Amino acid sequence: MTFPIQPISWPTVRYMIGEVQYGGRVTDDYDKRLLNTYAKVWFSDAMFTDNFEFYRGYNIPKCRTLEEYQAYIEGLPLFDSPECFGLHPNADITYSTNTTNSMLDTIVSIQPKDSGGGTGETRESNVYRLANEILEKVPEDYNPFQVKECLIKMDHLKPLHIFLKQEIDRMQKVITIVRTTLTDLKLAIDGTIVMSENLRDALDSLFDARIPSTWRKVSMTILTGANVIGVDEVFRPDNNDLTYDIPFFQISWESATLGFWFTDLLDRNAQFSSWLFQGRPISYWMTGFFNPQGFLTAMRQEVARANKYALDDVELTNEVTKLLREEVVKRPVEGVYVHGLWLDGAGWDRKLARLVEPAPKLLYTALPVVHVSAYSRSAGNKNKATTVYSCPVYKKPRRTDLNYIFPLALNSLVDPDHWILRGVALLCDVK
Repeated sequence: MTFPIQPISWPTVRYMIGEVQYGGRVTDDYDKRLLNTYAKVWFSDAMFTDNFEFYRGYNIPKCRTLEEYQAYIEGLPLFDSPECFGLHPNADITYSTNTTNSMLDTIVSIQPKDSGGGTGETRESNVYRLANEILEKVPEDYNPFQVKECLIKMDHLKPLHIFLKQEIDRMQKVITIVRTTLTDLKLAIDGTIVMSENLRDALDSLFDARIPSTWRKVSMTILTGANVIGVDEVFRPDNNDLTYDIPFFQISWESATLGFWFTDLLDRNAQFSSWLFQGRPISYWMTGFFNPQGFLTAMRQEVARANKYALDDVELTNEVTKLLREEVVKRPVEGVYVHGLWLDGAGWDRKLARLVEPAPKLLYTALPVVHVSAYSRSAGNKNKATTVYSCPVYKKPRRTDLNYIFPLALNSLVDPDHWILRGVALLCDVK
């Protein structure tokens, strides 16, 4: 008795590869999406055609002996181009740039610490002068009574204003730590106080134009010991139950150099001050928030309250406008405008408001102002387009769960799988 030959169940094969054999070991949702897309694009009946290629020159070898397989493998290129994996050729520039920067950082980290400048200026005098320059530009402390008074005038119970208060509190911690570190460092250089380990790290970092570790992360010992003014209040949980297995807390933000970091501090503080003293911005610079997820949650709460939606039933929606930041003249009726997002791996057609291929050697493309709002799932999303790419938004170029914020829906003329293979993402900061 013979049985008819059953066709290959490709959905089963893709599921086993993308969700079980390999996908079961992938923890990041977007990495798993990429893996499933590879399985979807490659694993089909087309694999058995004579002209099937994963990419030009990358076909399935039809060999019979071990020697033939060995000859095929030895004939493969030594270096794979980005196009082999669906990436744009610009990805090679990004890879080379990151490799070079990593090498230069290593060279800087191993240079002698006692070397002076070309003018004969010592490390200590150089850092002392730099500390004075930074101290002159450090923003003034926020007066808590003035902050409270301004928030009350704006209706301090609104979710976005509660969010603003939390952001100002965190910014004040950063300002305090920067001012305290630089002041103590000057005293240590003068010999008035002992040069501690943290101050020594700050001296070395400032000399190398790097960010002192205490400005980015605060150790648990500092929190529990309260050696830094006001740090324990912002990081200590409400129930005073400290988690001792976490060695560090992120107090500020990552940046490539000290100059970029300090410029961000001034820009972030300017947005908070303008919001506090002049009212809500027309468009928000989301890069300047410590907790952008909290900003979106507060916006969802305001939309839910205004429309009497159940918060559990509310989801985010967005529309990319054709406006630049300077062209926005008034706030939206509902939701918020956000700006400062950069496309990585794709370009943007501002006229047609959709994704396009990036220009050669143009690594990042600025996205116009985005209108982000919320809707009730039960009511439906009226702005939902037919072909959209769910684009992840990250705080920094390093795409990790810690830097992930939320997805934005971007219009596309081609299948979203194309942009998934391209690795297209939105970045709040490209430095």
